[in-house]
Amino acid sequence: RGDREFFTRTKSNRNVPQVCIDPATLPEVFNANVPLARPGRCQAPLKDLPEEQVCSVLDAAAQFRLRQKANRIRNKIDTHGREEALFQEIASALGYKENKLPFTLLAQRLPLRLLRENVRDCEALLFGGAGFLETPDLDVYKKSARKHVRQLWDGWWPHRDELQRFILPANTWRLSSTRPLNHPQRRLAALAILARDWSRLQRASGKSSVAAANDFFEALEHPFWNFHYTLTAAASPKKMALIGQSRVADILANVLFPFWLTHNAEASTPPSTHLWAEYAKLPAQLSNRRLETAATRLFGNDSRRQGFLKTVAHQQGLLQIYEDFCMQDNSDCAQCPFPEQLRKWK
Repeated sequence: RGDREFFTRTKSNRNVPQVCIDPATLPEVFNANVPLARPGRCQAPLKDLPEEQVCSVLDAAAQFRLRQKANRIRNKIDTHGREEALFQEIASALGYKENKLPFTLLAQRLPLRLLRENVRDCEALLFGGAGFLETPDLDVYKKSARKHVRQLWDGWWPHRDELQRFILPANTWRLSSTRPLNHPQRRLAALAILARDWSRLQRASGKSSVAAANDFFEALEHPFWNFHYTLTAAASPKKMALIGQSRVADILANVLFPFWLTHNAEASTPPSTHLWAEYAKLPAQLSNRRLETAATRLFGNDSRRQGFLKTVAHQQGLLQIYEDFCMQDNSDCAQCPFPEQLRKWK
């Protein structure tokens, strides 16, 4: 203990009791190697199932999840129409988990119809609506960015009074936890290009083809954003893709495939053989904490665990099982019906 004294008090000026702890004892009490999760009861029946049957369980869950997403998009289509629904879904996917809400709000407040009517200024409208053009002083920007910022301001200024009430508050955005390549300003620029080239996106997505969609997203170009992380950042010496492969995979899995499935008249109709075959081939790109927790609960230390998570479909199926059973169970696995259902799986 040092010589420094602390006078810790509450808002009512009452003294807060303090305990002196030897830092050397902390590692023993707070073990850093606490497991993310522990295996559940379903691990045993899953371990006894042949690989083909485990895959069929995951496939069935993935098909159900895909239909659920398609039904949600179908409801949005009924309200907004096919094009606006697709635009909103892609905007949400570009926001990813940190900024899904502000991207969705922007797509609703500045709909595709409005952006298409002002196609030359669509990037300026989105950046202005996002609140990213609130500083008119060009001196705060790097020399390489001033020309582009000036163009955005020139495009935004005539619309500013009319759209003032739609501008998102600054605290809507989460900027600190995003990688530079995924900064919302780069994603917003990509959304502007999608709005500008909407007819090309329609042709690519209308083919229900992974290859056509990949080709479209990989071909997206912007003379400024291919070399900048933000409006205030210095230019990068290396060219950067506007939308990376992992984000394209996410858009395919969570937007385009469910969107293609909405062509089916019945909400309960399973994916067509061709559509499911394409979906099942999508390679997994990213993992996350929830997925790792689900894998630990269901597969534990099963040597086949990583093999079951190599595709988007199996990852989605695993998440569906985790949400439907693990997250709905309050008995710490004791009364979960999933292990018994697995034993009956044919």
